[in-house]
Amino acid sequence: MRRDANTATIKLQRTSKPPRTHARRSLPLNIFTILFCIVWIFPTYWMIKTAFVPRPEALTATPQFLPMHPTLENFQMAIEQSGFWGNFKNSAIVALGAVVFAVPIGMLAAAALARFRFRGRTAILVSVIVIQMIPITALLIPQFIAFNNLGLINRYLGLILAYVSTVLPFSIWMMRGFFLAIPRELEEAAQIDGASTRQVLFYVLFPLVLPGVISTSVFAFIHAWNDYLLAYTFMNEASMYTLPVWLASFSSPITGTNVSGQMAASVLFSLPVVIFFVIMQRNLVAGMSAGAVKG
Repeated sequence: MRRDANTATIKLQRTSKPPRTHARRSLPLNIFTILFCIVWIFPTYWMIKTAFVPRPEALTATPQFLPMHPTLENFQMAIEQSGFWGNFKNSAIVALGAVVFAVPIGMLAAAALARFRFRGRTAILVSVIVIQMIPITALLIPQFIAFNNLGLINRYLGLILAYVSTVLPFSIWMMRGFFLAIPRELEEAAQIDGASTRQVLFYVLFPLVLPGVISTSVFAFIHAWNDYLLAYTFMNEASMYTLPVWLASFSSPITGTNVSGQMAASVLFSLPVVIFFVIMQRNLVAGMSAGAVKG
């Protein structure tokens, strides 16, 4: 009995040592992670802090990490700034339009590339990857010339199509992973029950790739909402600008840059995306993980 008790005590001591060793090894990694998060989140904190301080305090030579004289006047000035609500409407229209166009097209293209066998399928997949690797600036001039010839400059449809062309390759590649993760037995069972190809797509496959649709929608919305270059290029009237272009109105060669007002406007500009992301966060993380199972 004593031998058994001693043996059990020795085993218990052996099993209790590794967690301490593991904790000691993970301590530097935890410290590095905390420092990385602080460095990463500091610009956001500084933007929010600057939005709540007067302009003279924001331009002081000595940094102040806490607002000494907090105020809400910057937000009031940003809301009352000329063109805010009109440009907000423009951003909402083009961002939602990009989602409405990009997601269905990407879903249908991904289903075709994942489930159907046809000539040129591999070439299309390679083209999707290559297009995704091309910088947007390299395609800006050809797009502008083509849209100008079609009369789409300074129109919502033109800017929406420009955003669709930038997010569509990623959308197709991402949702293709969701279709590949669905067992083919589900399709075969539906076809045995008499379902047509269209019914299999709309009643079997599309409901199962809903997490991928949500993830792609978030990506398309954020990209269209935050873009500056395409909106400034394809819209040549101030009344058609989006909010990223509107933010430049806080800078003037005569009065300089109203830093506090611009930061307050940036906070207001970021709120819709943050709220949308928080609402979709769970579905987004699950969708990104599920879509990465197969490529």
